[in-house]
Amino acid sequence: MITVVGTGTGAPLPTGVLAGARLVVGGRRHLAAAPVPDEAEQVVLGPLAPALDVIERYLEKDGRVVVLASGDPGFFGIVRVLAERFGAERLDVRAGVSSVAAAFARVGLPWDDAVVASAHGRELRTAVNVCRARPKVAVLTGPGAGPAELGAALGSSARVLVVASALGSADERVERVTPVEAAARDWGSDVSVVLCLDESRGLGGVRTVAGAAVGPDGWALDEGAFEHRDSMITKSEVRALALAKLGPRLGELVWDVGAGSGSVAVECARFGAAVVAVEKAADGVARIAANARAHGVYVDAVHGSAPDALDRLPDPDAVFIGGGGRELPGIVAACARRSRRAVVVAMAALDRVPAARAALVEAGFTCDGVLLQSSRLAPLPGDVTRLAATNPVFLLWGNRTPVSDEGVAQ
Repeated sequence: MITVVGTGTGAPLPTGVLAGARLVVGGRRHLAAAPVPDEAEQVVLGPLAPALDVIERYLEKDGRVVVLASGDPGFFGIVRVLAERFGAERLDVRAGVSSVAAAFARVGLPWDDAVVASAHGRELRTAVNVCRARPKVAVLTGPGAGPAELGAALGSSARVLVVASALGSADERVERVTPVEAAARDWGSDVSVVLCLDESRGLGGVRTVAGAAVGPDGWALDEGAFEHRDSMITKSEVRALALAKLGPRLGELVWDVGAGSGSVAVECARFGAAVVAVEKAADGVARIAANARAHGVYVDAVHGSAPDALDRLPDPDAVFIGGGGRELPGIVAACARRSRRAVVVAMAALDRVPAARAALVEAGFTCDGVLLQSSRLAPLPGDVTRLAATNPVFLLWGNRTPVSDEGVAQ
């Protein structure tokens, strides 16, 4: 049997949990703070594989093994690895208070509506994109993915970072800083968790299901759901297929280039993606922000013209291009060079399709497309109905092999 004990956030070790242990495994600070029996071998956790091999040797001799871990070891902790290697039935887990729960408690906030992202041993960009998209995020940090790196990636965004260090110890610190302030500091190795908060979006209502919303209750919304100018909006039928090809999801970043009213940007944000909308018209930027607020999501609306405006943006997972004119081939090429997964282009002018397709293929994408011609029901006098045709649109999409990112919990 392996007894896994969560410690390190202030709660004392359960009485007698180490009595009779033949092997005690844990981090250096956990071992130093625990009354390890003199006869027990100690293994300091570093790389997991050697420690697991030692545990297996003791189990073969029916030796009692105790693993000391931080907080709740079943929450992004060592329980997963131990269960996979030895079987859940051989584990006796004594969970402590997780660092996430402790950090939210320190600042007096509920966290049933928070999203938790782990950057410990994982790519930081997933956690960054979750922070861009969601108003309440806890980030579990690691070497090279701490408050400074998170702050640098978020830049001047309207977020507050709560950095909780050495939770439960005499050296505990809980500090509120801006992302810019976080980026300028050396935080050391004692950081337990970072909370990223958009305080403008409030606490939210009463919850039934924990975590961020799983997804929108509908998509390809009617054009009337968005403020737009002179019908300059991607029609719902086009949006439906574009969303299917973009596949926006939590932890990813989507660009909406030539965003217009931002209808595609807002719909991607409703699926949980972080979104940057690029629009050359100043009144369009204000309109995008208003549409995002109306639908309860955040979209980073950038005033500028592509492709030049794209240079200062972080690399996207997927891109929707809804404008471009004569510059379209260059815009598609610029987006394709940087997109990790997908590019979708909507065009009214068919003579621009070959150049856009060539730009995607040259960038290594597999490419396909379709001409969308839809007719909507429209009333006529006399209580009868006709079919009213919308303008045809050619939708082109390119895909490359998806890049998998792990580390998000809801």
